[in-house]
Amino acid sequence: MSTFIDHVKIEIKAGDGGNGAIAFHREKYVSAGGPDGGDGGRGGNIVFRIDEGVNTLLAYRYRHKFVAGNGGDGKGNKIHGASADDLIIPVPRGTIIKDAETGAVIHDMSDGEDFIACRGGRGGWGNRHFATATRQVPMFAKNGTKGEHKIVSLELKMLADVGLIGFPSVGKSSILSRISAARPKIAEYHFTTLSPNLGVVRVHDEAGFVAADIPGLIEGASEGAGLGHDFLRHVDRCRLLLHVVDISCYEGRDPIDDIKTINQELLRYSPALSERPQIIIANKCDILDDELFDVAEFEEFVRENDWELMYVSAATGEGLREMIEKVYDRLQTLPPILTYEAEAVQEEEIVGKQTSIRREGGKFIVEGQWIFNLMNQVNFDDYESLNYFQRVLQKSGVFEQLEAAGCRDGDTVSMYEFEFDYVK
Repeated sequence: MSTFIDHVKIEIKAGDGGNGAIAFHREKYVSAGGPDGGDGGRGGNIVFRIDEGVNTLLAYRYRHKFVAGNGGDGKGNKIHGASADDLIIPVPRGTIIKDAETGAVIHDMSDGEDFIACRGGRGGWGNRHFATATRQVPMFAKNGTKGEHKIVSLELKMLADVGLIGFPSVGKSSILSRISAARPKIAEYHFTTLSPNLGVVRVHDEAGFVAADIPGLIEGASEGAGLGHDFLRHVDRCRLLLHVVDISCYEGRDPIDDIKTINQELLRYSPALSERPQIIIANKCDILDDELFDVAEFEEFVRENDWELMYVSAATGEGLREMIEKVYDRLQTLPPILTYEAEAVQEEEIVGKQTSIRREGGKFIVEGQWIFNLMNQVNFDDYESLNYFQRVLQKSGVFEQLEAAGCRDGDTVSMYEFEFDYVK
């Protein structure tokens, strides 16, 4: 089985532009041939392109540096240097390109379009461009410019409408294999599924949706326990969560406790994710034992939390068609899949900008045009984007200024209607 890789760091360097040539026309019987140095060629761009045939970043596990070709130098007789080919880096759909140092989003590879991450240098001018009436023999030309250079992180967040979440061995992979063409490996032991699996679910005619089996969620997943920390990011884009529980109680677990535990992990990872719409999928209803499972108590718990409930059996297929129809109808009422906007404001552009801090009504009010601009480009529903925002505040000295103004642990800080409790 191939290794699933969904986060890598690579170095990318566009090609340098070629140098312009210093040359003069030489031809028999022409005594005063003028300057005819050609221009240099353009350096190659670094271009990211979606490859629909892959769903992992495994190709970049051991290859970390990508350099595009340089443009050719110009030559005499006005010969233009060759422009270098662009270097294409194929990535799975849903890959997010980030600045490796700041964590700022550079581009979300979800729209199907190519993205130029580093532009090649421009070719230099040959000396023929510098000839004037008073300077007829220019002995200089212009060098090409350097290509852009970046160190970026690539992070894959799968594009799925629906995410199947829950403890290991509750039947997520089995359900996905029954409702789609996906064929995940299934066996009777925990952590059989070592990578998210995608499947296209057909409803009728051309209508359908994409579902993903998200593996490895256990208690402590948000802090790295099990495999959950690696794969929680793949739930970020899901519009609807199917929370699968095993109501056969075969392994001695309580389905109610399982639901509470998984939702607590979602909350710790991302408060926005914990509020995503859920449908409780009570699997293995074909082997339900009334002595082990209190149906009335379970249904009351689900009602109290305003969730929908469906009983299914991945083994027999019972309830799966009804589940597909319910999921499809629910998706028609939900917003489209999340895409991440580029965070154009870079840390070096804002450090040292003016910040105003005042105490008002028991709160510390922080204001500044650069903070306002930054907040407009931060996705506060995304865990890593929020971390980037905090790093910027730290680096720009805002936290130091707050403490100087008397702010202590537990005090409320307000920034343009965004409030949080200060924790040193």
